[in-house]
Formats: sequence, structure tokens, C-alpha cells
Amino acid sequence: MAKKEEGKEKEGPSEQKEVRIYSLATTVNECIIFLEELTGNRLLPIWIGISEGQAIAIRFSGIVLPRPLTHDLLLQTIRTLGYNVEKVVICDIKENTFYARIHISKDGESLALDSRPSDAIAVAVRAGCSILVEERVFARCQTLNKPITEDEVSKFKSELKNLKPEDIFKDLQKKKGEEPGKGGKKEDDE
Repeated sequence: MAKKEEGKEKEGPSEQKEVRIYSLATTVNECIIFLEELTGNRLLPIWIGISEGQAIAIRFSGIVLPRPLTHDLLLQTIRTLGYNVEKVVICDIKENTFYARIHISKDGESLALDSRPSDAIAVAVRAGCSILVEERVFARCQTLNKPITEDEVSKFKSELKNLKPEDIFKDLQKKKGEEPGKGGKKEDDE
């Protein structure tokens, strides 16, 4: 159901954090999408259906289908009616069920369409809009921490560019008590 935006949700304003898709894991009968907080280190896992997971994955794989899928049709309908998809927001969690809204606008009018998070994300990846999560959702559910930060990944990649094979071997030899270039002799053999 669409409702006009008033700037506040039922529980009052909440800070929204921008996220992106970190990973999509598939099992036999479900998918788990991990949303990565852009300005922090939290990962939000959301269990979604197989077909919604496939719809999201197809968009990233570059596969061009001859006919539109449901999410393509929804986006095309929104645009044909003259609206733009501004953002999607994972706005609540109640009894282990996530809730989302697709925010659309046209000529200064804004509407928020009630949605399942999986459908909202499938539309967002097609529309190229932001995906946001209300801070209260992070507070109410189990989150994971990213294994390492983006800064650590960048630093590691930068160090790898300047690393030479002898740097690795030198460190390995030091651990064994050997000096580089001494033919494998231990320091106390000299």
C-alpha cells in the first residue's frame, strides 16, 4: 500500500544507514543476502526466497533476458507512470520479519510503497538507487561484523603491489633462523 511520506515513521525519526550488497549465499531452499553498512563494519543478513535471490543475482551477472522479470516489470511500470525510484529503505523488523519501503517521487510528490525487502532490493539494483537500513533495524536483530574493513583491504592491496618474492622468502628465512643469501646456513653454523 502506498502512503504519502511525512518525513517520520510511526516510531519517530530514525537514522538511516546506506548499505550495499556484500554477498548473496544460496542453499537448496533459501537465499541469504548480506547487506554491508558503507560507513561502518556491520553486515545485516536477511533470509529471502530463491526466486528473489535469483532476480537479484541475474542483475549482477550481466545476463540479458528476452522478456522482463517481475521486478523489471514493476520498475518499468513505475517509470511509465512518470515516477522515479529514489531509494529503498529496510524500515522495520517484527517477529523476525523484515519490512521495507520503495520510495518513489514525481513532480514533488513522494510516495512510500510497502514491500518485502527482497523485492525492494531487486528493484533497487535495477533502478540504481540507494539501499538504506533504519538504525533501529540494526539494533533489533543479529548483525555480523565484516571480517576486515575496506581501509584494511585497500592497505593490503597497496602493500601487495610493492611486494617482491624475495621479501616473502626473507621473512620466512628469518623465522627459521637463516640469513638470506647465505645458502641456507643457520646463523650459529658460521
